[in-house]
Amino acid sequence: MSYTKTAHLPVTPDEAFALVTEPERLRRWKTVSAVVDLRAGGAYRFTVIPGHVAAGHFRVVEPGRRVVFGWGWEGNEELPPDASTVTVTIEPADGGSLVTLVHEGLSDAQAAMHAEGWTHFFDRLERLATTGDAGLDEWAATPQELTPVTASESVLAALQPVLRALTTEDRTKQTPCADFTCHELVEHLFDSLVQLGAMAGATVANPEQGSLENRVSVMAAQAIDGWRDVDLGGSVPGDGGRDLPATSAAGILPVELALHGWDIAQASGQHLRLSDEVVAYLRTLAEGFVPAGRGNGSFGPEVEPGANAGALDRLAAFSGRTAMLAPTPL
Repeated sequence: MSYTKTAHLPVTPDEAFALVTEPERLRRWKTVSAVVDLRAGGAYRFTVIPGHVAAGHFRVVEPGRRVVFGWGWEGNEELPPDASTVTVTIEPADGGSLVTLVHEGLSDAQAAMHAEGWTHFFDRLERLATTGDAGLDEWAATPQELTPVTASESVLAALQPVLRALTTEDRTKQTPCADFTCHELVEHLFDSLVQLGAMAGATVANPEQGSLENRVSVMAAQAIDGWRDVDLGGSVPGDGGRDLPATSAAGILPVELALHGWDIAQASGQHLRLSDEVVAYLRTLAEGFVPAGRGNGSFGPEVEPGANAGALDRLAAFSGRTAMLAPTPL
């Protein structure tokens, strides 16, 4: 069985092609992270929403016109990577481009499931092409199952629009971390992602190019993928050559992303928007290592959160941070 979906976008065919193939564009409407080798035979891997990774290979690539790729889900025996076929065709249309997606090789149940998904994401694609901003994806806000990996993916999805909105003027602004300006804190986050990825046996490489959002997204995805394959019942190497329980070490990554994301948002006058469910999970993780890090430069003494502080602001206060902005609006 097959499913067909169309969208009229007020952009040129080349711009529409970029929206459906380039990682930096895909992260704005369809994926949390994306790895793309855009050539016939090249592989792709999309974290569509936390805990759900689509993968396959490109079969046909005609820039500005058409792309055909295998589609399936990692860990799904009924529809594994490359088990079905997606064809996206782009044609000039009045005032822009007509994008047509045909998804073939699905069972009735799979077609129904993917119809819901493609409808959701094509709505976001149209919103992005029309307004320049698809907004936060509610499907990424609260993972079906909270783990250190899915929590990290959910936080990354919320952090990306904050990073995109940073301006040149934000570089020198002080953050709630007394030792760091906004730019210095992003550089510190790069180093943290390298170290946290290494704990999981992953090599995290700084792209050294593109926007801050691109660099953080690529590096965070590499670290997250490293932790995806770690047996949390075992141990991982920590500082000083001593081993740490993997289940404890894994929780550092999502908390690190959330707290530094909050710092950057506060410094630049923005709000990092995480669901209460995700923040409650992060608080449980943080309670396992934040107290031990007080006084050694990692975390300061717990501070009193402001009146009407939200869940994320209270987590920041637990880690020793004082809010610079009024509480996050609902």
